[in-house]
Amino acid sequence: MDETGPAGPLPYEGVWRFTAPAVDESVPRARHAVRDLLVRQGVPVSDDVAQGLLLIVSELVTNAVRHAAVLSPVLAVEVAVGPEWVRVSVEDNHPYRPTALETDHGRTGGRGLLLVREITREAGGACDVAHTAGGGKVIWVALPLEHALR
Repeated sequence: MDETGPAGPLPYEGVWRFTAPAVDESVPRARHAVRDLLVRQGVPVSDDVAQGLLLIVSELVTNAVRHAAVLSPVLAVEVAVGPEWVRVSVEDNHPYRPTALETDHGRTGGRGLLLVREITREAGGACDVAHTAGGGKVIWVALPLEHALR
């Protein structure tokens, strides 16, 4: 028996996807669903990375609710966990591909994607926006797990 190769997926690995209506109540529900999933699956994510990930979920779902609900009454949240990373994505059917706006100190909003990019950068992760086959978009963030940072 070769013990140098992978023995199969780790217990916490997998992909989970759920949909939610594009309404304000979906923001805390999505955050709690992701938090509960991380705990239930025993994902080895540090407290800092977990808190950052939950803030990212809140920001991305909020953006989908505020900016895409007219064309996308339902949004999808996906959590994928691999051996060294956790990836969360939010998908909607609106074709507009957002960009991180420059900080405008006179505005009280519009900084969500800047915050997402900064949290991602500080954690050593990656993020991007992609078009979907159906003409919408998916915004994803991948962050390293605790043991991957050692």
